Amino acid sequence: MMWRQERGYMVEGILSRVAEKLSVVLIQQPGLLNEIEEEANWIYLRMSYWVSSHLAFKGYMEPLRDIAYDVEDVVDDFLLKPAAKRRRRGGILKKLKQIRVNIYDKIRFYPESLIRTEPVEDQNIANTVVSPVIEKVIALLGKGLLRPQVKKKARRILDEFKFMNGFLEDVESVELDENGMAWMEELCNVSCYAVDVIDSISGREQFRMRGAFRRVVTGFNKLRSQLRLGAEMDQINARILVLSKGKPKEVIRHGQSREQGSERRFLQRQVPPPDDVDNPDMVSFEDDVHEIVARLPTDDKCFFIISIVGVKGIGKTTLTKLVHENDMVVDHFPYRARLSVGSWDLGFVKDILEQMGCNKSIPTLWKDDKNCRIKAEKEDEKEEDESELLSCLNAFLQDKKYLIILDVRHGPVYLEDLLRRLPDTSNGSRMILTSRPTSLHSDLPNKSLHLTLQLRDDNESWALFRHTLKVSMPPELLDFQREIVRICGGLPLAIKNLADVLSKNDTTIEAWSSVLQQLNRDQEFWSETLTEINNSLPLHMKRCLFYFRLFPQNFEIPGRRLILLWVAEGLVHPMEEKEAPEAVAERYLTKLIGQCMVQVTKKKLDGRVQACCLPDPIRRHWLLKAKEATFLQGHKKPRSSEIYLGTGMVHRLADHLDKGDDSFNQIHGYHNTSSISLQSQYQDTTSFLSFDTREGSKPGEDIGNFLDRCISNRCLLLLRVLDLELVYKPKLPEALELLRHLRYLGLRWTKLDMLPSSVGKLLNLQTLDVKHTDIRTLPNSIWSMQQLRNLYLSENYCSMPQPSSNSLTTLQTLWGLLVNLRKLGLAFCLLGSQQEAMLSQVDAVADWVLKLNHLQSLRLKSYDEKNQPWDMDLKPLSSHANLSNVYLLGQLKNPSIVSEFAHSLTDLTLSWSGLEEDPMQTLDKLPKLRVLRLLRRAYVGKNMLCSSGGFPELQVLKLWMLEQLEEWNVEKGALLVLRDLEVRSCIKLDMLPEELQHRTFLKLEFI
Repeated sequence: MMWRQERGYMVEGILSRVAEKLSVVLIQQPGLLNEIEEEANWIYLRMSYWVSSHLAFKGYMEPLRDIAYDVEDVVDDFLLKPAAKRRRRGGILKKLKQIRVNIYDKIRFYPESLIRTEPVEDQNIANTVVSPVIEKVIALLGKGLLRPQVKKKARRILDEFKFMNGFLEDVESVELDENGMAWMEELCNVSCYAVDVIDSISGREQFRMRGAFRRVVTGFNKLRSQLRLGAEMDQINARILVLSKGKPKEVIRHGQSREQGSERRFLQRQVPPPDDVDNPDMVSFEDDVHEIVARLPTDDKCFFIISIVGVKGIGKTTLTKLVHENDMVVDHFPYRARLSVGSWDLGFVKDILEQMGCNKSIPTLWKDDKNCRIKAEKEDEKEEDESELLSCLNAFLQDKKYLIILDVRHGPVYLEDLLRRLPDTSNGSRMILTSRPTSLHSDLPNKSLHLTLQLRDDNESWALFRHTLKVSMPPELLDFQREIVRICGGLPLAIKNLADVLSKNDTTIEAWSSVLQQLNRDQEFWSETLTEINNSLPLHMKRCLFYFRLFPQNFEIPGRRLILLWVAEGLVHPMEEKEAPEAVAERYLTKLIGQCMVQVTKKKLDGRVQACCLPDPIRRHWLLKAKEATFLQGHKKPRSSEIYLGTGMVHRLADHLDKGDDSFNQIHGYHNTSSISLQSQYQDTTSFLSFDTREGSKPGEDIGNFLDRCISNRCLLLLRVLDLELVYKPKLPEALELLRHLRYLGLRWTKLDMLPSSVGKLLNLQTLDVKHTDIRTLPNSIWSMQQLRNLYLSENYCSMPQPSSNSLTTLQTLWGLLVNLRKLGLAFCLLGSQQEAMLSQVDAVADWVLKLNHLQSLRLKSYDEKNQPWDMDLKPLSSHANLSNVYLLGQLKNPSIVSEFAHSLTDLTLSWSGLEEDPMQTLDKLPKLRVLRLLRRAYVGKNMLCSSGGFPELQVLKLWMLEQLEEWNVEKGALLVLRDLEVRSCIKLDMLPEELQHRTFLKLEFI
């Protein structure tokens, strides 16, 4: 019985290994698998379910093993083919369909509702008895010489010896008797025999490959030798099977717990500790507390629910505790209850009544026994008391303003019954509910808000760690700050745990180094997030997440850059024809952040992502998945680039300036690489990202030489992305025009002063980023880029040569060619000698802006010849439904446009506008406005009023140099969610509004 159980674990390990290889291929190779992706994904789901349902223990051991080997054969056959042959997918599709038929024929236990599971970790093949066999078999399989049936037998040998490795680890710690010694001797004999068999076939095949004529003549002998090899492999499998059944019992008893633990690691998980982070640093959760508290005491009298969503360990319990104890909440809600609940029954209603001070009306069944939640002897009696309990709650709350906080730890509670019985008092009562991302309650009323908790950034993480640490921290240990926040990845539970562990150790560099080295490999607290990635994250989202691997560890990736790269790579697929792919990509990123798979490191003032990174535990998880799936590769694998699995050809090239990368010498070393070598690696490369940020001319020269050599050897011609951001003055070759598939050209912060004229021939270019460069002139051919969607220019940009002297004609052409622009930034400078022509251009631009229906960000500046703000003629923007960010510097000739901004606006900056009427009376109606900046002379009036109910979402307000402002009033109920207020150089404004002076969470700067 023990033997069959062990064999079951082995088969599950095989299934997990093959499923993992298939999964990584699906993630990394979307372009090559479009036609067969559905079939492959269907098989992957089945294999994952077989592991999670332990089907190998239910009489399907051998059929499962056969199917796994068939799938692995197809995957490896695909991987080992040259890229050109891979595109002929008919044979692969045919094989996958045959495997599906075999599954229906052999495996009759396959419900349609499938559950994915985590892959098993590869065994560490270290024992000298079995490692020679494993190495030989892997090498033999990698050559692609074996016929399918022989290959399957070779796989059996490989897995049998891998399975034996865990057992052999225990042999050294046990004294074997005579039978045990005989068993070991037989194992050594079988291993030697297997090595000899493989060596003999490898030698014969090598001899036959020396001449084409010899290969033809000896074809029949080759077939016969493979048949003989298959028979010899059958003997090896039979002998190892006998050995497996007859393992020494004393070793089995001694190593049982270890062996089962290693084999079943993918089946079982330690239960993580509860979410609660005791004694949290308020700084870490201050913004979240403010976000909730600010929305509780509103003038809205209708009952509504605030749902706090987040993974285990993110701090939901901590946040509800802080909200419950907040002074403003205590003052506003006389009746409050906060409790942890599960999914078992409505017994928690009793706790609500008790915390609110009601004991006399609680039914006897619930009042007498605190632990009798499910102890009613009769079901009808229990239901009757539950109904009575809810009626008591309804009666008690009829005339009361209350706040109920339910911290749901174990699953959904019976919200429907509870909500139905709560009285409709319309007095501003509220409920706060915690939830996991995967179990968001579907029965919430329409009037509800959701707050998704994110991973803490580095500063918040360090503050929480220092607060939780129970010992004084010597100055020499401050150097560990970066390592500590990296290991924890922003997860509060991991931060608290690490602080607790370090508090129990000596405060020395040696002691802390030892603890951090050990915890660096621990992913226990991330188990829920990793399970969610493996089990539920859609394939297209996995591909976006996998893309983070191209960036260096701890690299803060600008959100703008990541979104545009995803779009250029073809990783984003809008569901609707008119939906902008950038908007879809931003939605993907928001979801990954909400599920704690991506960590925000910097935020914009309006709350959007400025920079992000992959948490270190998840990065290690991805690297492990890639390693497990590509073990057949014999070449030295790049550490940072992404390769076409099995061939060694680089799919996406990332230059991290790492001497351990295969590509380092080709980019930065000797430049005499042969054309054959370049073509063998870079012929099908679709992306090239360089992170060489060294000073001096060397980086630019290296990149230029590499691009020139590759393009001249017909490599990199399939590039969709060329991202050289922060590389100092890369020398772009004129042959750049041959990169006809290029969609993204990133040159930000490169200090380039000129673009090659051939850039204009990149007709598929979607993004051209030359911001923070010295480029002052774009080539004429820029007007031919019909697909251009995102054009980033520097502030010092001067001119764009026109194909015609008639500027209006040029602008009309511009209207027709750049109508898909999403972001536009222009600066006008009036030159005295060209004043009439400039005025004509400005009018034309104003008309053009009206036609940019996809515009999301607009930044306009207007200066006179002395570089002083000048008139700006702009038409109303109310029809721009996607416009979210507006920056205007200049005297508004049409002040009424302030009252006609689109309701989609979230960020508005006005400077030198010269408004004479109070802009607050119109801007406060914008429902989504989160950031408002009124800078120098934006408003020249004396009085300003923020009315009750105005600015419902405004969080940041900056008033700078409004020199005429004398009085500012804020009515009660206005600016309720404001958290940052900055008033600078408003010299006649003596005091802040009374309503804002006592806001607990308001960060105030008054200068």
